[in-house]
Amino acid sequence: MTVYRERLWAPPALYLATALVIPASLLVFLPISVTAGVVVAIGMELAVLVLLWVLAPVVEVTDTEFRAGRAHLPRTAVGEVAGYTGAAATSQRGPELDARAWTLFRGYVHGVVKVEVRDAADPTPYWLVSVRDPEAVTRALTTGATSTGTATATER
Repeated sequence: MTVYRERLWAPPALYLATALVIPASLLVFLPISVTAGVVVAIGMELAVLVLLWVLAPVVEVTDTEFRAGRAHLPRTAVGEVAGYTGAAATSQRGPELDARAWTLFRGYVHGVVKVEVRDAADPTPYWLVSVRDPEAVTRALTTGATSTGTATATER
């Protein structure tokens, strides 16, 4: 059963910014042919929009696992969980980031959740994942029979 799920969609401004592909394509292909320029411009814009939509990662907590994009972490391997927003999130993504950590960042998502990995065979100390609601993800990961982690205070 899914406890928490969110897709990290790009903001509307980014979808709007993709419209710059249209004049760029026209600039290249109009000297060849007006028809080719228009067809390529429309095709390129649609391709970019579809890629933004398809490549938006999903962050999901189920009864048995924590999933971030294509990566899966069994709930039994989840240790301490902490959510961060604002300056604390920026610090976690920057100066406090362990180079061995597994990360899934999106620059347009400002919150992060830090999930300790409790697996002796895994060299990754923790996952740091962009989420819009760190408190909800922390609650989802620290409740339930299969979770072994404990929540720490969310910093704002």
